Amino acid sequence: MDKRTRSASQEVAAADLVKYGVREKLTTLLKDNQLQEGDKMKKFILFSFIFVFVAGYVFADETVIQMRLVNEQGLGRSVGIVTASDSEYGLILIPQLNDLPPGMHGFHVHQNPACGHIMQGSNPGAGLAAGGHFDPLKTDKHEGPYGKGHLGDLPPLYVGADGKASLPLLAPRLKVADLKGRSLMIHAGGDNYSDVPAKLGGGGARIACGVISQ
Repeated sequence: MDKRTRSASQEVAAADLVKYGVREKLTTLLKDNQLQEGDKMKKFILFSFIFVFVAGYVFADETVIQMRLVNEQGLGRSVGIVTASDSEYGLILIPQLNDLPPGMHGFHVHQNPACGHIMQGSNPGAGLAAGGHFDPLKTDKHEGPYGKGHLGDLPPLYVGADGKASLPLLAPRLKVADLKGRSLMIHAGGDNYSDVPAKLGGGGARIACGVISQ
């Protein structure tokens, strides 16, 4: 995404916030996905949304990640890009994605720069070559982007009813430099930012992935 396109996107979003208000914008988003009042993910969305479009950008570095579907045979077709940029508040991720299942999706930085399948016994596992969540401090805890666990835990990715994702996300503990030599993963299900009742937030199957080069 070039600077003029990004600037135009900011202006449209900022105008939208002024016209409709943050509360109304968030309410519409939550109704679309049927989230409940107490959900953690709602707070992450609101926090990211306000910081990205109200606080403004101060960019120092940027990288564009090509995202592709993953399956038991390996990599599938492209579903768009995610632009990652540094700001004074942390890493900003701007998705331009399409043809994804509507709803909330677990979204993480994974350890390895690979998106292929790996055999588990006689069964291939889609996207398993990416390894686990990026966790350089070896916390072995899944606590979300504002916790003290995996550094690769990101805010949830919201996909609209049209299969498109464009809502920017803020990961305050990360920088573009942290992404290099890793991969970016989208999961089939949501993420409760806990290892209870299911490990790694319960996101389940890996459905799309992008390798971030060094």
